[in-house]
Amino acid sequence: MTRPSEKTEEKIDWTNAWGKKYPILLQYQDKVNIPGYARRLNIMLDDLKQEYQFNEQEAMLVLKDILYHVWKTRKDK
Repeated sequence: MTRPSEKTEEKIDWTNAWGKKYPILLQYQDKVNIPGYARRLNIMLDDLKQEYQFNEQEAMLVLKDILYHVWKTRKDK
């Protein structure tokens, strides 16, 4: 299977695509304080960029990986 190009990936609505498997992704927008969580995530991204001189993508990938490890640890308990 070939991987879509970066331009194609940018056009994909990932929330909608993953929402078929995980319906919560199509439902949470009206329930969750998105601006509050976005503000805190922005702070964490900025902290990673400043403290470790990561670029935007690197900071996002590191934060995503940390979130995955936290989720996995909680799931395994």
